[in-house]
Amino acid sequence: MNVLRFSLIALLASALATQAAVSIDQLAFGASLGGWTKRGNAAAEYPLSGASYRTYKPEVTPTPDGGLFVSLRIDNVRGWLASDDHAVLEITVSAKGNIESAQSTIAIQGRAITSDLIRTSNEAGQKLVGMDRAVKIGTDLVADLSAKLLLEKIVEPGRVSYPAVLRHNYNLLFQAIRSDAGPAPDKPASGDKPAAAADKPASGDKPAAAAEKPADGDKPAPAGEKLTNGDKPAPAGDKSNATDKPAPVPVARPVEPAKAPPPAVKLEIKLPGEGSKSELPAKK
Repeated sequence: MNVLRFSLIALLASALATQAAVSIDQLAFGASLGGWTKRGNAAAEYPLSGASYRTYKPEVTPTPDGGLFVSLRIDNVRGWLASDDHAVLEITVSAKGNIESAQSTIAIQGRAITSDLIRTSNEAGQKLVGMDRAVKIGTDLVADLSAKLLLEKIVEPGRVSYPAVLRHNYNLLFQAIRSDAGPAPDKPASGDKPAAAADKPASGDKPAAAAEKPADGDKPAPAGEKLTNGDKPAPAGDKSNATDKPAPVPVARPVEPAKAPPPAVKLEIKLPGEGSKSELPAKK
């Protein structure tokens, strides 16, 4: 019993999830046809191509793969003294909200005209998604139904316009499909810009240079001297920093002229018995 109960709960949960994934907005669909105001609020009547038509609320059935099967009845209102013509439009919607196939049948005075089951079976059609696929299926459906209706030699205006009326309902029904399979990816607002890979400086800021160069007029320090961290060579005329003052230039003094040596002193030595004189220079 517990296993059966859990199985039923799982099936119910999957069915609810399926219904929440894709659905038909019947209020929007009815409003596009003029509102569900006829036949006990179950149908909408509207003129088209010189005739009157009546569309009933669509019958929606979930499919095993999570999509929807939609059956839509459309009547050609011919008047009080004539019986109405009937048409049925059947559409299969995938779990992602795409139209997978469509088929239609028209009953006119006991004669049934049925279109082929239109689907994108070829390789090119399988690549179409969303609106492109819906347009392709709708166009092929109307073309096939019009060709078969032409063979019946129908001349009444309300009956000749049946393929166009079916296409009209097909387009409005496609616009009423609501898909909640997943939220769309976030996009930046109109005034926002995506963040860059690397942060850029503000408009007023400039990126730092690879190596600072001294200003015009500045001279780098001598090769033997090293600057402390954070110091920069001061300009030649800048006296704001006492430690950066240039070395004082020595004042030139006049050179005194050299003095002449004193005159040599002559010594006279007289030797006894000699009358001659010899002169010897004095020692300095």
